[in-house]
Amino acid sequence: MVASISQLIGKVNPKLYAKNGKNLLKEYGSIEAIPAEKVDPQALFLGKDGAEVHHKLIYDSSSETLEPVYFFIIDLMNDFGLELEKLIDNFTSSPGSGHFAELGQRATIMQQQGTKILGDINTVLRSVLNIIYDLKDFKLRLSQYDELKASKKEAALLSLKQIWMDKVDIQKGNSSIKAMTMGQMGFQTLIDAFLFAKDIQDVDKIDLNDRVKRILRARVLEFNHWLEQSEKELRKRYEIEKAYLKSQVNSLKLYSRWAKPYLKIASDLEMAERGRDPALVKAFNTIVLELILLGKKKIDTKDEAISGNLPPDFERLKTKDYYACVLVSFRFRGIPQRIGQQSHYTFGGRSEISFRPYALNEDELKKLNEELESSDLGDVFRLIQGATDESLEQIQDEINFFLEEKEGDEKYKASKDTSNPFMALFGKYNSKQPAKEKKIEQNKKITLKSETYAEKEYVRPLAAEMAKDLAFKFFDIYKKAHGMPSFT
Repeated sequence: MVASISQLIGKVNPKLYAKNGKNLLKEYGSIEAIPAEKVDPQALFLGKDGAEVHHKLIYDSSSETLEPVYFFIIDLMNDFGLELEKLIDNFTSSPGSGHFAELGQRATIMQQQGTKILGDINTVLRSVLNIIYDLKDFKLRLSQYDELKASKKEAALLSLKQIWMDKVDIQKGNSSIKAMTMGQMGFQTLIDAFLFAKDIQDVDKIDLNDRVKRILRARVLEFNHWLEQSEKELRKRYEIEKAYLKSQVNSLKLYSRWAKPYLKIASDLEMAERGRDPALVKAFNTIVLELILLGKKKIDTKDEAISGNLPPDFERLKTKDYYACVLVSFRFRGIPQRIGQQSHYTFGGRSEISFRPYALNEDELKKLNEELESSDLGDVFRLIQGATDESLEQIQDEINFFLEEKEGDEKYKASKDTSNPFMALFGKYNSKQPAKEKKIEQNKKITLKSETYAEKEYVRPLAAEMAKDLAFKFFDIYKKAHGMPSFT
């Protein structure tokens, strides 16, 4: 079962916003271990012995749609200076409705387009992997040519001679050096002589018969020519492969950017699972919408102290940021009706709007966002994010190694282009933070710091009173604006 937003808030602060908070803390020991589904949520209370503050509006009209109700409340909350965030936005249509078929077709189109681009991404990704492996081989071979000009010249030359015998000379078949040494009498010393001789002059100094020397001179001359030409060709091929790698990486970024909107829209068009909700009958033409908004207003302790709502000392006292928060929940049950020949629908039906006040500090809001991401509410985002695991980060390191390589410099830096094509699916470009540091930061749990006496006794109660006042004002203003009866 998916935890509700009220339950997640109750998990973040079980002492204030969970009716069973004491029992949960006693049973599980810490808020991290508390299952959000087991929280019995509650909002602020009117007083120590008062009732829970929960204002609810019910508006039932087959001709009125949800949009005016929704945007009226949004504009009202903005007018009061609240910062709004949409936490939940989902819908479910009954299988027998035309709306279900219409959105099902749209979702299928988005899924097909996203899948096609993901297939292209996989093709380019395989190409990138092959190029990286080829560049590693080139790098290893070129290091032997570099050693010819360094202190390990003798060893590098012997290594290149072995490569030449195994890759080039072996194509001569029975007349190759290895074949003649192993299979023909009188040529047993041919390999040793070839490895010893550096040029034709060295061949003349070796104590060998003329038949072996004639073959050896040709092989040494051929090897020296190959040595000069192969290095040029190998370095040229190495640069071409690097240019091709850069092209493929840019294509990968582009495809990833193209795929993101299709994947996001496809996930947005997915219907929520409502199980045994009686409002949804398979053969009916019905829809259920759920929207949850969180509005928050920061408490300015300095201004409140000047206004007299806090003691004068709060003008200089530093405290955590506290917010007066109002959680607004919309539940709409309606009948979709097509507008003429267009592919748009209007929804007339029953709207239920509830207002719940909370007083939360900055740490609790961060913890709430963390719980939203780790709960089932964030599973779609995690599916898209699944491509960014440790192996892909390692591939990105390899890409940076070759693309940022400087000519004539053996030390390579990874600070020129830190954009990860595999992270492009969810918009993380041009990040200046190293991948390892990001991973550590993502895995780091947010810990709630204990409140000071001033915060607990003064700032939070002030935020609570402001939240309760705002929740009632939103409820009351909407009720009066629409001529609704006076009830809460």
